[in-house]
Amino acid sequence: MKTCAGNDNRFQRLRLMRTTTYAAEMLVVAAVGACADDAADNSDTVVGDRPYRITATVGMVGDIAEQVAGNRAEVNVIIGPGVDPHLYTPTRDDVVSFKDADIIFYTGLLLEGRMIDTLTAVGRTKPVYAVTDLIDRNYLIEAHGQFDPHVWMDVSAWSQAVEVVSRSLAEFDPDSTDYYERNAQRYRQQLDKLHQYGLRHTATIPGARGDHKPLMVTSHDAFNYFGKAYGLDVRGVQGLSTESEAGLKRVNDLIDLIVKTRTAAVFVETTVSQQNIQALIEGARARGHEVEIGGELFSDAMGAEGTYEGTYVGMLDHNLTTATQALGGQAPARGMQGKLTHNE
Repeated sequence: MKTCAGNDNRFQRLRLMRTTTYAAEMLVVAAVGACADDAADNSDTVVGDRPYRITATVGMVGDIAEQVAGNRAEVNVIIGPGVDPHLYTPTRDDVVSFKDADIIFYTGLLLEGRMIDTLTAVGRTKPVYAVTDLIDRNYLIEAHGQFDPHVWMDVSAWSQAVEVVSRSLAEFDPDSTDYYERNAQRYRQQLDKLHQYGLRHTATIPGARGDHKPLMVTSHDAFNYFGKAYGLDVRGVQGLSTESEAGLKRVNDLIDLIVKTRTAAVFVETTVSQQNIQALIEGARARGHEVEIGGELFSDAMGAEGTYEGTYVGMLDHNLTTATQALGGQAPARGMQGKLTHNE
């Protein structure tokens, strides 16, 4: 298996945890084999003068690819706005997109669980990279025997994923190495500015500097990195994957906590049903405490294409600003750059 330039042996072309049977994998190989074979000979070279093609599984990964590749590549994202990657199963069109791509990026850490076999098969003929491969393991949160894949919720941690894309593209297109490195550096400077914005404003939430962190309740456990980075006690109704069910005990425990802490707001997510959050609101009201929806947060997908929230910076700007305001802190109404529109 080919590795990228450098001595970090964790940075591999394809690094997947296998979760299905050999027979299941063979079915995927059969489905993509004919498509992939004709791309095998030129998968490691830029074809002519045209932009080469990058396929990314989710928008957050695609955004890094667009920022680093610039005008050298066209980026296609498989899983779009409002779609849950935990539950997503690749379609025939997705297989074609993988076949047509010159290089592929995915999140890793089992976020794209139902795509693993497809990525495994395609990775035999062309470069496929997990952008989380170089993230310092000290940043990762382990829960239920696996790493939480929602690393993009900590901007400082997600910034480390930029290096994977930069190094991968430099290996694929060595003549443009300096270009990719400059783009990566500029993008990481933007991300550092965003991270500092988050730290500064979440610190204004009442209780943020005390012994007990402010409570933030969301639809599922997509915000653990967010809470760790920005000083919040984050609780999700569902587990790391939206495939997990919210048990009655979990719901009742959260209602007890909301009432005890007099939490004013809970949050829904763009890719998850509001049903469980409504149950919390009704349960708290039955116990004499009014709690409202503090806003809709982006968890596993970015906003609509062509909007500010449809970029990674806009997505996190929205989450940081919305959470801060709803929990009683101070943040600009339209966010870090005055561009937020999602709640207008």
